[in-house]
Amino acid sequence: MAPRRYTSSRRVRLSDVSPKGRLRLDAVARYLQDVAADDGHDAIGGEADPWVVRRTTITVDRFPVLREELTVTTWASAAGARWAERSTSIVGDRGGRVDTASLWVYVDLDSGRPKRLTDAFWEHYGESVGDRTVHARLTHRELPSCSTAHVWQPRFSDFDVLGHVNNAVYWAVVEEFMDLSGPVTVELEYRGGIDRDQRVEGRRDANCLWITADGAVAASARVDG
Repeated sequence: MAPRRYTSSRRVRLSDVSPKGRLRLDAVARYLQDVAADDGHDAIGGEADPWVVRRTTITVDRFPVLREELTVTTWASAAGARWAERSTSIVGDRGGRVDTASLWVYVDLDSGRPKRLTDAFWEHYGESVGDRTVHARLTHRELPSCSTAHVWQPRFSDFDVLGHVNNAVYWAVVEEFMDLSGPVTVELEYRGGIDRDQRVEGRRDANCLWITADGAVAASARVDG
């Protein structure tokens, strides 16, 4: 059986772009969520639902622009016992190119704890994974005490059905505080959720950003331009 690939198409819409007309990273993150969900349900059905993103790396060779037609292709590129890496390429008809890799942890919905990948996962994605393994350790450095805090206020629409800020919203915070001009690679690690009524801040230090909720790090980002 050939390694599984799942492909869909998107057009860059007005709500996806910056004031200068380039595709924003939070829009990229929404594309990744959508194509992953569509692929999982197409292959496995309901068992594809309980995944939590742990880390995402987005590498922009050239930002797609407003109304550019995109081909979005995703596949399972590595795995562990309780998590898997999903790679996705986004290629535009005007030269846009974005490559991503996301680590998703398979969780038990009742306990919230990681659980082993199912036989159905390996049946559909085993050929694509091959013998490539991936770890789930977080590697970003700790929040420095000297960092400067800037308040960021979540909106009602930022919260999903689980009552937490959706993972794509963290990329909007990266857009708010970091310089993303030109070819760039950004890695974002998720450490904890943001709940309602928490004080959310962005703390920047050189090429790193920490997003805190009531002083605890909810996510961190590292930018390499």
